[in-house]
Amino acid sequence: MQTNLSGDSDSNVVVRARDVRKFFAEREVVCGLNFDVPQGICFGILGPNGAGKTTLMRMLVGLSPVSSGEYSLFGQDVADAALHHRIGVVPQQDNLDPDFSVFKNLMVYANYFSIDKDTAQKRAYELLEFASLSARANDGVMSLSGGMRRRLMIARSLVNDPDLVVLDEPTTGLDPQARHLIWQRLRSLKTRGKTLILTTHYMEEAAELCDDIMVLDHGKILDRGTPRELINRHVEPEVVAIRGLNTEADTKLLCADLEVRFEQVGDTWFCYMQDARSLVARCAEDASLTFIHRPASLEDVFLKLTGRDLREEA
Repeated sequence: MQTNLSGDSDSNVVVRARDVRKFFAEREVVCGLNFDVPQGICFGILGPNGAGKTTLMRMLVGLSPVSSGEYSLFGQDVADAALHHRIGVVPQQDNLDPDFSVFKNLMVYANYFSIDKDTAQKRAYELLEFASLSARANDGVMSLSGGMRRRLMIARSLVNDPDLVVLDEPTTGLDPQARHLIWQRLRSLKTRGKTLILTTHYMEEAAELCDDIMVLDHGKILDRGTPRELINRHVEPEVVAIRGLNTEADTKLLCADLEVRFEQVGDTWFCYMQDARSLVARCAEDASLTFIHRPASLEDVFLKLTGRDLREEA
């Protein structure tokens, strides 16, 4: 569904979209979106491959023109080049300069914003501390682990002290330790008044970081809300995932007299319920079954809204 706008006053709105559309030839990939992003929050954009997330982000940072509609940043058209000084961007793909050291990468990037050398050096050392990379300042970029490189890219995006930081899948491919460290750093940016816009395929990441989430598919907004609002609105609070049931009849027999919503995915039956205690007890009595009982999550919402079919990269 098309969501309500945030209702924030203009002075508190960082991003505003009004009937924003994007066409590639005859194909509409962003279909008349309306939303506001208020200052000081982490705003998540979730969607499967081909949903329009990357196109929306590219238009926001001025890399792709808007076909029609109003898309503004700090009250100005996103095409205004002067806005680039107020934005920090962490792209999905690593684009650090492999020929430079960690410290030199930050200094060279500062030149793009005409930051004087003394200020740039001071800021670079502060950002290396922020990213827990001070000990690697003089090392070559290619010697860093994947997690270190992502932290350096986040640090680089802050060289110009931006008001808005745009992050495209910032922790893709990282181990849990690196991911949690990056989450800590991103949360600390919010405490400094920065606004974050984040795309991610990790639903746990969205739940950890995002104050407000927009679910996008086929260029349209399916819903918007806090993680808890979305869960409460779309799925039952408890889930039992069961393997070992051969047919739907077996599943219905196991769940007889219980109020259950079923979904089958491969050899697993997902049973969504208000109270799963009785079903859990029945599963525990049958040694042929393997089961997991858990609270509903954003991933359940995401799959319900966008489907379980595999999406290929656009």
